[in-house]
Amino acid sequence: MPGSTPETQFQQELLTGDLPTLNRACAEAVRFDFTTRLRLLQERLLAIAPAPQPLPVVLVNANALLSCKAPDAALIVLNRFSPQQGQERQQWLVQRWRAAYAGLHHQLAAESLELLAAGGLASLETIALPLQLRETGTLATRPALDMYADHLEVLGRRQEAAAALLAGQMPGQLAAERLQRAVALFEALPLEQRDALIERALDQAAAAQAWGVALALLEDQRRLMEQAGGSSERANGRLLVLSQRVDDAYSEWQLRRQDSQQGARTAQLQQQLRSPRAPGGHATSQP
Repeated sequence: MPGSTPETQFQQELLTGDLPTLNRACAEAVRFDFTTRLRLLQERLLAIAPAPQPLPVVLVNANALLSCKAPDAALIVLNRFSPQQGQERQQWLVQRWRAAYAGLHHQLAAESLELLAAGGLASLETIALPLQLRETGTLATRPALDMYADHLEVLGRRQEAAAALLAGQMPGQLAAERLQRAVALFEALPLEQRDALIERALDQAAAAQAWGVALALLEDQRRLMEQAGGSSERANGRLLVLSQRVDDAYSEWQLRRQDSQQGARTAQLQQQLRSPRAPGGHATSQP
C-alpha cells in the first residue's frame, strides 16, 4: 500500500533487522492491517533473542511483541527471565502487567500489581502505568491502584476492589472519586457506613473545589437514602444549595419541578436549559 515498506525491504528487515527495526515494522503492520506481516513478525520476535538475555533486551523484545498485538507471546518472552529484587523486578512486573492487561488476563494482571505493591497497596497510587500513546506523542497513564481495583472488579472481587480504593492516601478530587467508587462497590456495607464514606468524599471534593464531583456525590447520597427507605431531605437540601452555588440549573430544575409552589423558578430554569445552540444558548457566539 502507498506509504508502506516495500515487500523486498520488509523481507530483508525480517531476516536481519534488530529489535527496534522489528518494533517499527510491527507498528506499520498494525497501522496498515497487514495480517501476514504481523504473523511473520511475531514468529521472528519469539526467536530473535533466545534465553538467556539481559533484562533490557527482554523488555524491548516484549514491547515489540506488544506492538505486534501479541501479548501472550510477550508473556512467553518475559517468563524466560527471572528478575532480581529491586528496580529490575519492578520494571519486569510493570511489563508483565502490560502484557497481561493487553491480553485481558485480569488475574495475572492483578497478581503482578500485588507483587509490585509488596504488601503496601498505597504505594500503587504513586506508580503511573502506561496505557497508550496518544496521537500527540504523549503517554496516557493511570495510577496502578485504580487499575488494580479495575481488575478485581472484573474478577468479581468487588469488596476487595473497594478496600483497595480506600487504601489510597492522596487527597482532593482523586480521593473523592475513589471514595465514590468504593461506595458503589460496597453493596453489602450498612447504610450508615456507606453514608459516612460519602461524607468523607464530600469533604475531599469541597477541599478541592471539585463541585461537579460534589454534585454527583449528593445525587448518590439521595439515591442511597431513597433506596434504603430513608429520608433524602438532607441530601436534597444540600444539593439545592450547591447547585445554586455552581449555577447547575439542571440539578436545581430536577428538584424544584416537583414542587408546585416553585412554578416561576421552574419556568426560569427551563428557559436556562434550552438547547445550547438556540438563541442565547451557551454554544452560541458571545459578544
